[in-house]
Parts: sequence; C-alpha cells; structure tokens
Amino acid sequence: MKDYLFPVYLATAFLIVFVTAIHAGINTAIILFMFSISPAIVIWMVYKVLTADVEVDDTFDDKWYQDQ
Repeated sequence: MKDYLFPVYLATAFLIVFVTAIHAGINTAIILFMFSISPAIVIWMVYKVLTADVEVDDTFDDKWYQDQ
C-alpha cells in the first residue's frame, strides 16, 4: 500500500467509529476523548498527503475535466 494512503484509511475508519459510537450511545467520556484527538488525526493525514512524493505528469490544460 502506498505510504500516503494509510493515514487516509485510518482517518476514515476513525470517523466511522466515532459516528457509530455517537449513535450507539456509548460512554460520553470515550466520545469526548475521540473528539479531542480527532484534530491530530486530521492534521497528520493532511501532512502525509501533502508531503507525499507523487509525480503528476498531466497539466490542468490537458485534463481539466478528468473524464477520460
């Protein structure tokens, strides 16, 4: 798996667990803890994606619509 995809999958899984925990009505302390660490997970994900070593060969003029 590519190095920058793991944080995306982990943040998505965290979000799904968080929303499920809210709807399931589990302990409020656990929900508040998850809410408090969520900015760190999002910042880590954004950092890993933006610093990924990905080479893009297409320009905006070549594929502006990406429906090819």
